[in-house]
Amino acid sequence: MVERKCKAYWGSSRARLAAAILTILFLPPACGDRNVYVPPPPPKVTVSQPVSRPVTDYLEFTGNTAALNTVKLRARVEGYLEKVLFNDGEVVKKGKLLFLIQQNTYEAKLKQAEAEILANKARLMHAQTEYDRFSRLVKQKAAAQTDVDKWHYERDASQAAVMAAEAQRDLARLNLSYTEVKAPFDGRIGRRLKDPGNLVGAGEETVLAEINQIDPIYVYFNISEQDLLRVRGESKEEAEMDAHKVKWPVAFGLADQKGYPHKGYLDFAAITINPTTGTLLLRGIFPNPQFLIMPGMFARVRTPVDEARPALVIPEVAIGYDQQGPYVMVVDGQNVVARRPVKLGAQEDDQRVITDGLKGEEWVVVNGLLRAIPGKKVDPERRTQPETAAPPAPARSPESGKTAP
Repeated sequence: MVERKCKAYWGSSRARLAAAILTILFLPPACGDRNVYVPPPPPKVTVSQPVSRPVTDYLEFTGNTAALNTVKLRARVEGYLEKVLFNDGEVVKKGKLLFLIQQNTYEAKLKQAEAEILANKARLMHAQTEYDRFSRLVKQKAAAQTDVDKWHYERDASQAAVMAAEAQRDLARLNLSYTEVKAPFDGRIGRRLKDPGNLVGAGEETVLAEINQIDPIYVYFNISEQDLLRVRGESKEEAEMDAHKVKWPVAFGLADQKGYPHKGYLDFAAITINPTTGTLLLRGIFPNPQFLIMPGMFARVRTPVDEARPALVIPEVAIGYDQQGPYVMVVDGQNVVARRPVKLGAQEDDQRVITDGLKGEEWVVVNGLLRAIPGKKVDPERRTQPETAAPPAPARSPESGKTAP
């Protein structure tokens, strides 16, 4: 009885399930519920056209700063060091007294030399008087000629003795001046190498300290033979390697500085190219009034090749790089992206010069470069690139008329 009821229950359940499935399958589809694929909209990008403006072509180098003058201050006379009159590492002015060596010995020698001059002058006056007197007596035949000759000799010898004594006085005065070691120029002095109380100048010239003149300051760098020939070939003026006549403009920046804020000019070029490296040593000179630039610092150096010329520039962020080289993405009239290889020129701030690959009327992707896929459409927002003002014209050198970078 129970088994019969169970079979009846399961049979009726199966019938109800089959009816429900058939009902769902044959129901008419609801309006608007059809699952249709809708493609995503094209990605948004920002595009702008290249800007043409005057751009100066530069050569860039690396170099190091060096002091204009470096002097080792030495003890030129023997004596005990009495005073050190500076703080280690401070900036000093020309003529400042830095070291004082004991002076009493040299003051005494100076007084002795001056006394010797007085004594010899007295002898000279006496000899001159006697010579004049015996000269008169000889004319009166009251004295022998030998007496005149004797006092003539005494007069000349005394005169020579006066001159020798004056030379000794000058030497004593010079040695006394050497007891005061002074700064030979404005500069920064290093630490003292001898402390007060030490005997200096005994047997050799003792080094007391070192001082650098760093205003102005030098920057040494090397130019390759190829770049040198390029500069000569593109210069409109006669190729002249006398740095003092040409005054070729140079600029440099330190490792932590943006751009090339320090302006100067070329003041030296070596007379021979190094055959091992194929480079020529050059030197620029730059003002350093605050003494912020120290000798031995790394320098990024830039010098112009020629006058400014019109060139196309685009934002640096618009340039992509892959194994084939630099490229940009351009958008045509149908908003389709295309890859365009380009050749790069100099960089100025956040702008890059394009030397080949663009004509100027293209719309270049400047924002959203990763969303721009070649052959695909994009939704471009056309933006006019601001007319970036060209850098101010460099100051002309007073001697050569060349411009500074």
